[in-house]
Amino acid sequence: MTDSLIRSLVEAIHSAPTQAVLYFSGGASQVSPFNQNAVVFQIHTHYLLLLLTHLLSLQIQALGWLASVPGASNTLLEVIVPYSRMSMIQLLGKVPGQFTSKETAEEMALVAYNRALKISKPGSPVVGVGFTGSLATTHPKLGDHRFYLSTRTSNRLWSSSVTLSKGLRSREQEERVSSQVLLKAIADACNVSSSTFVSDLTEHEAPAVREQCFDEDQELEQLIHGKICFKVFPFSSVFCRDTTSNWRKEGNSFWLIINIRSLCSDGYPCFELSAINADKPPLTVAQIKDRVKQFEKAGKTVIISNQPYFYKKAELFPGSAFVIGADTTARLINPKYYGGSYENMIETLLRCKVTGSTFLVGGRNMDGVFKVLDDFDIPDELKDMFISIPVDKFRMDISSTEIRKRQG
Repeated sequence: MTDSLIRSLVEAIHSAPTQAVLYFSGGASQVSPFNQNAVVFQIHTHYLLLLLTHLLSLQIQALGWLASVPGASNTLLEVIVPYSRMSMIQLLGKVPGQFTSKETAEEMALVAYNRALKISKPGSPVVGVGFTGSLATTHPKLGDHRFYLSTRTSNRLWSSSVTLSKGLRSREQEERVSSQVLLKAIADACNVSSSTFVSDLTEHEAPAVREQCFDEDQELEQLIHGKICFKVFPFSSVFCRDTTSNWRKEGNSFWLIINIRSLCSDGYPCFELSAINADKPPLTVAQIKDRVKQFEKAGKTVIISNQPYFYKKAELFPGSAFVIGADTTARLINPKYYGGSYENMIETLLRCKVTGSTFLVGGRNMDGVFKVLDDFDIPDELKDMFISIPVDKFRMDISSTEIRKRQG
């Protein structure tokens, strides 16, 4: 099919009243003979990537270049195109000050980064990418032809804005040059050398670049204040299957998350600690770092999150088995933590159940009495979510608070 036939078909589609939601998966959106292949191949071998494109200028070329080179599944986690106004509002959770702006691109990159954290293997390097632009269209524009892009990694927020020379290029050519700049930004975020990759921007179209780097303390502050959803400290070199015995030996009551697949094959067991507590003040950065040290010494991966409630943890880590103590089980089924409503408790825990989450319950000493799962009246509709850890496999007669007191 010739380019003119494709264009005619697309114009006919655009003229129809039907609107579409598209999820890209599998094959390439466009196979390009352009010589980006070497850079793309390097990106595929370095990073997992979540790519969010922009509102007004769909980067089909950049997506095509990424998807058409073998190895795309190593890189692309998800592609979302918030093309309409309402789509962008729902993506960001608010109405942006301007839909085409550096701030919006940065907000998109942050949303993408958090999404990448949630759907990648814990500890894997990820990058979120946001792109928004206003390029040539079917009628002359009064304003500039411009685009903004941003990348967010664990320790860096990078953004760039470009104003194109008006009337110099067609829409397709503006798409091509903006895709080139986008691809180079992705390569840079992935620490892939792109020094030999030069875009078709003129010397009068030099990007205005801003970079902000974060140290670990700043990243944890962002987590405490809800800007990022969690941070992984991947200290494990080998992930042990016998997680409950390790948990017992270390005498540690932080939540151990075991992906439910670990019960069968290739799970990823790790600890999780929430910086926010339902009954206590938030942990400080110093307190978080102090608690992380014990996992580093033991060589155990730990995830620091900001979700104190299990229904929120279940949304962050769907399909996981949470190892908890009997004392936590008592709180988990206590209507007090659900506004005093038994019905709210049932509804909330059923939301956990829908995510595929389960709870492995170990016995604990509660007010001088050692209790196990069988000592609690679990509602019938929730019983299959709770699995008892045999006492001969795990027993702890001390609380995490007492452990910390003894450790000084």
